[in-house]
Amino acid sequence: MPNRLADETSPYLLQHAENPVDWWPWSPEAFAEARERGVPVLLSVGYSSCHWCHVMAHESFEDDGVAAYLNEHFVSVKVDREERPDVDAVYMEAVQAATGQGGWPMTVFLTAEGEPFYFGTYFPPEPRHGMPSFLQVLEGVRTAWEGRRDEVAEVAGRIVRDLSERQLDYGRAEVPGPEELGKALLALTRDYDPTRGGFGGAPKFPPSMVLEFLLRHHARTGSEGALQMAADTCEAMARGGIYDQLGGGFARYSVDREWVVPHFEKMLYDNALLCRVYAHLWRSTGSALARRVALETADFMVRELRTAEGGFASALDADSEDPDTGKHEEGAYYAWTPGQLREVLGEADGELAAEYFGVTEEGTFEHGRSVLQLPQDGPAAEAGRIADIRERLLRARAERPAPGRDDKVVAAWNGLAIAALAECGAYFDRPDLVERATEAADLLVRVHFDASSGRARLARTSRDGRAGANAGVLEDYGDVAEGFLALAAVTGEGVWLEFAGFLTDLVLDRFTAEDGTLYDTAHDAEQLIRRPQDPTDNAAPSGWTAAAGALLSYAAHTGSEAHRTAAERALGVVQALGPRVPRFIGWGLAVAEALVDGPREVAVVGDPVEPATAALHRTALLGTAPGAVVAVGTGTDPEGEQTAEAEFPLLDGRGPVDGRPAAYVCRHFVCARPTTDPAELAADLAPARP
Repeated sequence: MPNRLADETSPYLLQHAENPVDWWPWSPEAFAEARERGVPVLLSVGYSSCHWCHVMAHESFEDDGVAAYLNEHFVSVKVDREERPDVDAVYMEAVQAATGQGGWPMTVFLTAEGEPFYFGTYFPPEPRHGMPSFLQVLEGVRTAWEGRRDEVAEVAGRIVRDLSERQLDYGRAEVPGPEELGKALLALTRDYDPTRGGFGGAPKFPPSMVLEFLLRHHARTGSEGALQMAADTCEAMARGGIYDQLGGGFARYSVDREWVVPHFEKMLYDNALLCRVYAHLWRSTGSALARRVALETADFMVRELRTAEGGFASALDADSEDPDTGKHEEGAYYAWTPGQLREVLGEADGELAAEYFGVTEEGTFEHGRSVLQLPQDGPAAEAGRIADIRERLLRARAERPAPGRDDKVVAAWNGLAIAALAECGAYFDRPDLVERATEAADLLVRVHFDASSGRARLARTSRDGRAGANAGVLEDYGDVAEGFLALAAVTGEGVWLEFAGFLTDLVLDRFTAEDGTLYDTAHDAEQLIRRPQDPTDNAAPSGWTAAAGALLSYAAHTGSEAHRTAAERALGVVQALGPRVPRFIGWGLAVAEALVDGPREVAVVGDPVEPATAALHRTALLGTAPGAVVAVGTGTDPEGEQTAEAEFPLLDGRGPVDGRPAAYVCRHFVCARPTTDPAELAADLAPARP
């Protein structure tokens, strides 16, 4: 019989709807039930593509004995961290403070007031490796609750007090300048892996936002070291097993330093961010590899993550059914043995494929299987044969049981995808990608954005075209605004700038403290034991730095002093953290590069369909000046006569030159003379290097 999760929209929660555990969704009613029964709350937080979440669910939450014990002595609450990042952030902070580590599944025991008193992550079904079994943990918590309730309450109260004292005060910090950005680069150099690319050791995560900083720093300063770190890391990842050599797209991380064996889940946010990084690397260097990977990743997102409503699903699972064993195993969909290659391709092509993709008899993964890599490009003469091999392997793989898909649409991650697809479409003459970006943006406006109640809000998620009940958090507003701004620059449709303005205004009104610091939840959001506030970039830009970037770009488009000031105050966190922990403030550093450079404001005046206008527009989009904003349209002439509706403030008062389309470039309140020549425009956009 289904439990209370049966009516939820989250695929992760629905995966637990048939558990014998009497799950509750996060709700006031769940805590009221715990209060009435006088029992503690088990809070279990995870997400649908989390491998160990599935393991613990199968071992414990599907076990009738464990479920009976939980149902009798606890109120069990299940949370999808992707739907409720605020709940996840607050309790993960408590877990990390208490244990020194964190992760998912997250297991926390709470009082009926939501105060945590015991923490953990994955617990096995039997004691192993020094860990107690999950049932032993439950028995221990129950014993403490029933026999030492006052002590439990004291511990919970102390934890909440400690968390509440962790207030951030970066709103009064100085705006970051060239000195701090130089120090951040130096610190990154110390952590850089010169042999394998990337930063630090295993597990190794794609440093998407740091790579954006490195590319922007190179563009502004000419630092060859910054460009080399970015280019070498991108090549190492693209040749490794973390990149899907058949279907495109990146896995979440590599379990080793060499990028060989990934944790196989594929997340929308990783692929959106990396798609944009590789497109920007191509823009900076002309790298054929970067172009290929950017387009293959874009095509992967459209092919495998796009939903029927035009948005993009959150993730593909790491696990799938192994066709040989019938068991669900991590990586079963992606790994190959030499024998499997020969079975699909025949002896000769199978041997070539094994050599080309690094498939060995011993295997680079488990059970003699290998994850496909691309150690080298191979002889040009074999390019056609390799392309045919890749296509045949992809068709054969499609016959395997596919990994599950979490098809909820997360606003923030769709904003990242919109930016990546719009720019890839513009750079590589792929109007279909711009169309997919526009359709996703349209879904966010139609389904996620709600102004009907008199209190405009952005819904965090939707599924099957229906908005979820959870309010958007700061990263949703920042990343969606970023996507809309990129789409406005590419399409010349000012409505996307207008929508970005709505969102950034809401950031100012509902997420910003008087001192300029930012909160992850709105002023009127559900009150948790602590209002979450985290400026550090992790797998994706933090809400704080995403909002700072959108505020800065919107200010450049409109001249809004309020938005510019808010961006500068928010970037105080970069001045404080950038030189010390640059790996965890990568997007903040990238935005700071735009701030130091201006950012440049580019207005292209002319009919966008005219070839001369299109040439200027393309030149503007391909400029590498950090964070430059681009507007294109017919504008108004210098006397203020409207030549057509000017949808962008940057076009106001600007017209053609000698009857020809023209481009205007301004920076730090100083404008270059307008030009009709794309080559001259490119020179105006070249970095003003020290």
